Amino acid sequence: MKDLFLRQALICCLIFGGVCVASDLDPTLVRAVTEKWEETIQAMESRDETEEHPADSILFIGSSSIRLWETIDEDMAPYTSIQRGFGGSRFSDVAVYAERLIQPHSYQALVLFVGNDVSGKETDATPDQVAGWFQRVVAVSRAHNSEAPVFCIGVTPTMSRWEAWPRIQEVNAALQAACAADAGLHFIPTASAYLNGEGEPRPELFREDQLHQTRLGYQIWAAIIKSHLDGVLGGASN
Repeated sequence: MKDLFLRQALICCLIFGGVCVASDLDPTLVRAVTEKWEETIQAMESRDETEEHPADSILFIGSSSIRLWETIDEDMAPYTSIQRGFGGSRFSDVAVYAERLIQPHSYQALVLFVGNDVSGKETDATPDQVAGWFQRVVAVSRAHNSEAPVFCIGVTPTMSRWEAWPRIQEVNAALQAACAADAGLHFIPTASAYLNGEGEPRPELFREDQLHQTRLGYQIWAAIIKSHLDGVLGGASN
């Protein structure tokens, strides 16, 4: 009963202004995000109560490309991965829930990928908005684990959102600039590995929806991510 009361109190605090975990964000945004994702976040928090990970793990948070990475343990070995993605999320969603995604964990580095802020819709975020939400996630990570570097994976070019690719590139540029201005932040560019000789997305790297990655796509992704982790961390310790 006590746990239920505390959880209900937390939800109310989130909805009515976001003062508990997102006081620096627009209350209207916090309310909308909370109404959409609260049950999903609670399910991940249930995993936090049962899963155990070593202190030198890599924490992966973000959208569906993280959530659907079924072979992450194998692909990212010898690094140990903590997988906390929720499908369809945007940078604003991750920013609102940053504390609850990050604070339960010990990790030597945080890796972030969010690919849904620009898809060719009127509701697309601007590069400045995305960079601002990214910086909030960084601030939460540093308050929790000041020594851990933060890695931001560039949004992948996909055929399903190919018309929006020029605007997606602007978002990637904003994220890359934010990382370049801070020694503790690292941008991971991936576009060149996913484009063919004609400069278009390689279809074999994506599922039928031409948005989410195939096994081969994830293997390529993992190799790129690990090369950047190795360069900063000096390789996995296990």
